[in-house]
Amino acid sequence: MSVIQFIKSKSFLKQLIIALVAFLIFAVAVVQWLKYSTNHNQKIEVPNLAKMSLNEVETVLNNIDLRFVIIDSASFNPDYPAKSVIEQSPEAGQFVKENRKIYLTLNPSKYPNIEMPELYGKTKRQALSQLLAIGFRVDTATVYVKDIAKDVVRGLLLNGNLIKAGDKIPKNSLIKLKLGDGYEGELQMEDSEEVSDEIAF
Repeated sequence: MSVIQFIKSKSFLKQLIIALVAFLIFAVAVVQWLKYSTNHNQKIEVPNLAKMSLNEVETVLNNIDLRFVIIDSASFNPDYPAKSVIEQSPEAGQFVKENRKIYLTLNPSKYPNIEMPELYGKTKRQALSQLLAIGFRVDTATVYVKDIAKDVVRGLLLNGNLIKAGDKIPKNSLIKLKLGDGYEGELQMEDSEEVSDEIAF
């Protein structure tokens, strides 16, 4: 039997139909498997986790088949509770698939401590600039002490307590400056006494 005759035969057509049906069944099975394994068309909206504690986050995400990973802690933000979610990725409102990981950044429990620099003897302007640059606030109410050097730092106060260089102070603390008032009365008095002594001698 020639090739052409074989192609035209009922046996060949029957085998061809069987092969096509088998291929279609296989293709449909593969598509369905891919849909199942990749959660095709499944969309879960990411909730807003801002200001939630980890326990609250775990409860919310478990209920919608999502997971979370803590990636880092941010700079302390007083507008958020300590150790609560301050950032998330993907963001709230985006759609993801089942078991997707949500990456979380937490708010630290408090401001980090900063070492107080040596400011004694520096001018008010220098002290203000340096304190603000490293993250402190400076009280507008200044304490003046009798000292010949006007507006020169003669001490630092935190909540009424004297602090010194090297002390660890929480960032964003309100620092009050003790400055010299430029008063020269005592020095002038000492000069006048010396003069009178010399005259008496």
